[in-house]
Amino acid sequence: MGAAQSQPERSALNDTEEQGRRPAGRLPERRLLQAVVACLCLIPLAAGGAGMIRGAAMLKGMHPPLPVDLDSHYRYLSGLLFGIGLAFAACIPAIERRGPLFRPLGMIVILGGLARLFSLFRLGPPSAGHVFGLAMELGAMPLLLLWQARVARLSVGRHDRRAAGPESGDPS
Repeated sequence: MGAAQSQPERSALNDTEEQGRRPAGRLPERRLLQAVVACLCLIPLAAGGAGMIRGAAMLKGMHPPLPVDLDSHYRYLSGLLFGIGLAFAACIPAIERRGPLFRPLGMIVILGGLARLFSLFRLGPPSAGHVFGLAMELGAMPLLLLWQARVARLSVGRHDRRAAGPESGDPS
């Protein structure tokens, strides 16, 4: 204990100590958010892909022949949904740094949910799958936006402490 430590030994020790001091759950929280986003982005990928392939005929109560404009518009919107799923998937690897992409995507989803809510008030409740979508758009998405911001904030704090090194005046 009284012996002087070399700089590399001190640095390695500080890294280990910092990991030990890290509030429980920071890295696991990032991994959990990545896993949740990975699972949830499968929904727009699957629904968008099915809509691009099957068109509006996939909707309950729709039977051919369908109006061409309806089918065209439905496939177009399904392509957008599929693209949103791809963009969310692109956020996963470095989710703590993807706020500039994650936030606008989330706002697009929330706006879509508000449009769906307007339809619900105007025409009545849709089928169960669409009610599930509404819950995801107006319930889960705002929570995911807050969670991503938290993980980003915690990540910045962790990187700042590491960059400061042992001379930072950290009392531990």
